Amino acid sequence: MNKQIDNIRKTRLIILELINDLSPEQLNQIPEGFNNNIIWNLGHLIAAQEGVFYLRGGLPLNLDQKFFDSFKNGSRPDHEFSTEEIESIKTLLITSLERVDADLKIDAFNNYQSWKTRFNVEISSIEDALNFIPFHEGLHIGCMMAYKKMII
Repeated sequence: MNKQIDNIRKTRLIILELINDLSPEQLNQIPEGFNNNIIWNLGHLIAAQEGVFYLRGGLPLNLDQKFFDSFKNGSRPDHEFSTEEIESIKTLLITSLERVDADLKIDAFNNYQSWKTRFNVEISSIEDALNFIPFHEGLHIGCMMAYKKMII
């Protein structure tokens, strides 16, 4: 496995440990003053990965469009996620990286289009994208840690 993908996977396993003791109700709870919740943040990591790697790489999504739209930038939770949906999101958090790793090995991202993040960081290649994802995930890990403190 690509070392950067392995590092992202390790971080995501830590996230899963962080939320392991939370009930579906807690994962769905939106803390006062905020517009999303812990489970939305998990789904957002998957959707962001797909957007940053695949859409920006000129490739089709590996996700259902409805899933992507539910978790993309600017979205909010539109329903309470069931136990089954939560488990699916947790599984995708890890398995989706296997697809990225396989596609890296076959150079699938060779038509990557340059773009700027909302933080004004230019992403010009798949290598830049691989370096950006840990920063993005770190922001959301911080949110999840803060939300957990607010809901327990």
